[in-house]
Amino acid sequence: MEFMSDENTQQYPFRSLGKSLRVMREKLRETLAEVSGAVEIEIDALSSFEQGAKRPSEDILLLLISHFGAKQVEATKLWELAEYEKPLHQQHDASKSNVLALPSEARISYTDLVHTTANQYGVVINFMQEAGPAGQPLIISRVGMSKEHARSLIEVLKVVLDGTTPKALPAPTTKSKKKSQEKTDH
Repeated sequence: MEFMSDENTQQYPFRSLGKSLRVMREKLRETLAEVSGAVEIEIDALSSFEQGAKRPSEDILLLLISHFGAKQVEATKLWELAEYEKPLHQQHDASKSNVLALPSEARISYTDLVHTTANQYGVVINFMQEAGPAGQPLIISRVGMSKEHARSLIEVLKVVLDGTTPKALPAPTTKSKKKSQEKTDH
């Protein structure tokens, strides 16, 4: 049984949260650098979260929860260990354009814009749509990964795009046929 002195508790007030974050990271077999790059924070910051010396901001905690693919029960536990007041499912703020949802099932979101950033630790890809307020692009999904993972993703995309053809396309509608004919007639 582990006993913590008052001094230890003061120095590491979020020790349980940190331990949970470290276990989740290790379960994915990712390094501090890979995770910090994926969620765009410094390695030292992630290390201090895992030690329990500091707690991540609500936004960073949501990014970590999403990156680790935490189930609702795990996400709620992390939220409570961070001692945030509002329950996780009530964190939507209508004044913010970026909303992070923890999906219960895989959904397809179509995108018409992509913005990618990279630093020494990893790559973050922002998938966007031009449907944002005041003509601003709206981020519909953010994906972070290590540079090695990004390189393997490029290779997978090359194979899929070069080697895969759709089995069947839907028959064009009457309007589509007319548009196709007009384009070929000109």
